[in-house]
Amino acid sequence: MKLTLKVTTADETYEVVTNLAVIIAWERKFKAKASSLAANIGMEDLAFMAYEAVKLSGRTYPATFDSYIKALDGIEVISDEPANPTEGAPTPVL
Repeated sequence: MKLTLKVTTADETYEVVTNLAVIIAWERKFKAKASSLAANIGMEDLAFMAYEAVKLSGRTYPATFDSYIKALDGIEVISDEPANPTEGAPTPVL
């Protein structure tokens, strides 16, 4: 699962994209399965994923997750797409 998150702070707005490492880190921290996200995603979940994605992106980030949360003005999901989308079946040529 990939999520594109739009992150807004007092100073800037930027986008980050989650990857498998971010999703697994979320599963470990919150003791939940990624499949439960569709029904039960909360702001802390999105903030954690954004924080982990920022750390992997090379951007500057606060030393602690709580400091990161305090700097946030908002987070929204821009898009979500499966990590391994399946391709459509070939169409027969007549």
